[in-house]
Amino acid sequence: MSGLILASSLLGIDNPGPAVPSAPSEQLDRPPAPDNPAPRLPEIPGTGVLRQGDSGHGVYELQVRLLQVPNVYDGGAIDGRYDKEVRAAVARFQQWYGVRGDETGVYGDNTRLALMLRTK
Repeated sequence: MSGLILASSLLGIDNPGPAVPSAPSEQLDRPPAPDNPAPRLPEIPGTGVLRQGDSGHGVYELQVRLLQVPNVYDGGAIDGRYDKEVRAAVARFQQWYGVRGDETGVYGDNTRLALMLRTK
């Protein structure tokens, strides 16, 4: 019976206070849950595959970058809509700069990298 008393005192069963983690790594592995969890954040702009029919901030950022490349999207709208003009500009950029690996006119990882290296 004395072993049970010793075990219960080591486990803190007799102590009604809050449990304290035994190692600092436990605190780093699991941050405390907030009382009001934040809503799920939207996808980071400029990530993911974009194609005709898409809209939003990522397309807006794409349009801004396309305008920085001479003769690719001259006079194109910056309205956040991936329309046929944006598709044509992406396809033109892919062809002129030898971008491979993404579908023609689709803003995928390879096209994004090539465009980001050439724009601000």
